Amino acid sequence: MNVLEIRGLVKSFTLHTIDGRTVGALHGVDLDVAAGEHVALAGSSGAGKSSLLRCVYRTYVPTSGRVLLRTSSGAVVDLAALPDAQVADLRGRELGYVSQFLRAEPRRAVLDVVARAGVARGMDPDAARDAAAGALRRLGIDERLWAMHTTVLSGGQKQRVNLAAGTISPPRLLLLDEPVSALDPVNREAVLSMIADLTGAGVAVLSVFHDLDAIERLATRVVVLEGGRVAAEGAPGAVLRDSRLNLEVAR
Repeated sequence: MNVLEIRGLVKSFTLHTIDGRTVGALHGVDLDVAAGEHVALAGSSGAGKSSLLRCVYRTYVPTSGRVLLRTSSGAVVDLAALPDAQVADLRGRELGYVSQFLRAEPRRAVLDVVARAGVARGMDPDAARDAAAGALRRLGIDERLWAMHTTVLSGGQKQRVNLAAGTISPPRLLLLDEPVSALDPVNREAVLSMIADLTGAGVAVLSVFHDLDAIERLATRVVVLEGGRVAAEGAPGAVLRDSRLNLEVAR
C-alpha cells in the first residue's frame, strides 16, 4: 500500500530580488512510495531532488499538484493543501526529515534532542530516553557527549544525531537528504545499516544520496530527475548502469 503518492507536482520560484522572473524547479512530477519501500532520487545538481523532498515536507509550498500521505489511521491527506498547523502536527508523528545539517535548539543536550523526537511520536518519556541512548550508541556517539549542547559537535556527529532523532519510533514516511555526506567510513557503515533496517520495519523512505554505493545498497527503486521531470525509474542496478543518464553520484 502506498504511503506517499505525488501527482502533477509543480514548484516554481519568483526571483524578487533580481528581476522578478519565475524559475521552474519541478514540472509535473508523479511518484509513489509504498510502505517498506526505499525510493532514492538521483540526477545532476539542479535536477529538483531536494526541492521535491522539501515540497513533501512542506518546507516549500508546491505551486500546484497533490502530495498525498496515508496516515497511520488510514486517512489520506494532501500535504500540498493542508494548513501550516496541521502540517506541523503531522511532522511530529507521521512525517520525518533528516538532512545533512542539524537544526536543534542551541542549548539543548544531545540526548534530549533525540528523546524529544520519540516523545513527539507518542513514546513515553522514559522509553524515549532509552531508545535515544540505544540509537546514539549504535551510531557511535560517545556517551560523554550526550549531556553536551549540540553546538559543540562536529559535522559528522551532528549528522548522526539527526539520524538518531529521525529513526527512533520512526514515522510512516522518512525523508533523507544527504544523511552521510560528512561521515568517515566506519560511521557511514553504522548509518547505512540503521537506514537499511527502516524498510524492514515497514517505513516508507524517500532519499537523496550523491553516493552510488549507498543507493545500490539501500534503494528498492531509483527515480532519476532531469530538469525537474522524471527521466527514468526502476531497479537500482538497471537504472544506475545506464551510462546515458547524467547522474551526479560517486563511489
